[in-house]
Amino acid sequence: MTAFFQGFSVGLAYVAPIGLQNLFVINSALSRPPSVALRTAGIVVLFDILLSLTGFFGAGSLITRSELAKLVILGAGSLLVFVIGARLVLSRNVATAELAMDMPLWKVAWMAFAVTWLNPQALLDVTLLLGAFRAVLTESETTTFILGVTMSSCLWFTGLTAVTVLLKSRFTPRILRVINLVCGLVICGYAVSLAISFVELVQPTLRQ
Repeated sequence: MTAFFQGFSVGLAYVAPIGLQNLFVINSALSRPPSVALRTAGIVVLFDILLSLTGFFGAGSLITRSELAKLVILGAGSLLVFVIGARLVLSRNVATAELAMDMPLWKVAWMAFAVTWLNPQALLDVTLLLGAFRAVLTESETTTFILGVTMSSCLWFTGLTAVTVLLKSRFTPRILRVINLVCGLVICGYAVSLAISFVELVQPTLRQ
């Protein structure tokens, strides 16, 4: 059980500060019906668990060693993240069930994938943090440790959704619109940061 609680605490330590995923889940809970928001949280949990497993068992280390992989992730990630942020900034519709129900499941899944797997912050945190723990755990501890990590992801994102849904009734449409705008601008800020990192990574190659 010690390895489980260690994995649980480590999982919370890396998933809680990842702003892009959290902003996506919070915005979904604020602007969509509870059932749709929980479904969105479930999709984020699925991608986050897959990312944790990948990083923990070593495949994620390939990302940190491959310049081409970094370029692809930063380039595609900055573009997709910017699109997500821009949609929030430009959208005039908030908290409408009709709008939420009209969004296809594949689009929700694609956006959840983008904020998780195309987010270099999440990729590096998982690879470095979980990969380091994998190196010091015994074989008998690995299963319970990664189980604790995955459990923290489930509880964090579903709990964040539930709390946000409970508080949503206190917000007027105007406040929700402001929250949309702020979240969108922050996400666009992430995109600009990723784009700068992409340019910095490409510049040495272009000079050669």
